[in-house]
Amino acid sequence: MKDIKEINALLNLIDDPDEDVYNTISDKILSIGKEIIPHLEHLWESVNNEETQERIEWLIHRLHFSDLTTEFIKWKDGECDLLQGAIIVAKYHYPDLNPVLIMQELEKLRRNIWLELNSYLTPMEKANVINSILFNYYKQQGVEISYDSPDTFLINKTIEGRKGNAISNGIIYLILCELLDIPVKAINIPRQFILGYFDQQFEAFNPAGAGHASEKIKFYIDPLNGQMYSHKDIENYFKRMSVPPVNSYFRSMSNRRIIQFLLEELSKCFDNANNQYKMDELLSLANMLES
Repeated sequence: MKDIKEINALLNLIDDPDEDVYNTISDKILSIGKEIIPHLEHLWESVNNEETQERIEWLIHRLHFSDLTTEFIKWKDGECDLLQGAIIVAKYHYPDLNPVLIMQELEKLRRNIWLELNSYLTPMEKANVINSILFNYYKQQGVEISYDSPDTFLINKTIEGRKGNAISNGIIYLILCELLDIPVKAINIPRQFILGYFDQQFEAFNPAGAGHASEKIKFYIDPLNGQMYSHKDIENYFKRMSVPPVNSYFRSMSNRRIIQFLLEELSKCFDNANNQYKMDELLSLANMLES
């Protein structure tokens, strides 16, 4: 961190009318890193000039985004934990969110579900337990995807308001299943975010690569409301879509791909002139997660 006198000297030049001077100053401020954000916030409160406040807001945003980019780089090079990835995405809009509160709520859900599970339950009975706790007891609601509602894509707001779209609800569902060692995975069916309950014994009884990828799936779950679908239901969906049900649609999505998809969909909330920079930033993060 630079000397406080040097920081104050830089901050005093933020309102310089000369664009070249301002660009030089902003580059120096950004080079300091997120430690300067409290100073910028204090400055914002003490100035009355709207243009200067907008400059400060933009600098704070760029500092947060730079920090977020660094977090994503570490995430993609690490274990790609789904919960951590979803939290980083939520930090784009809510940089000061408290991850502990999210983890505490998920732990409550996990424990309530775990108390109702036992080794004698069938896969469908296990899914019913999850659905009962999540959607009936916990009152989690599902809403259709709307690009006018970015909060419904974000895990912190989905948990806080107990309302999310298929993607954010689905990520919560997947995290709970991972914590409970239940083989539910997101699959790549077109125009849907849907989950499959995978048969853990399939590989043991079938040669590698044999059969259609869908044969590994026992049934399907809509994370919007927990409704379960059969193979026939999915087959009918593909017929209505006039799309062949190729193998790739039934393979499980990696955590990296799920978070990439979340970023891509969230970016569509900002497809307008005022927020184009947000769309570009979110897509740049999504592109960074390409394998």
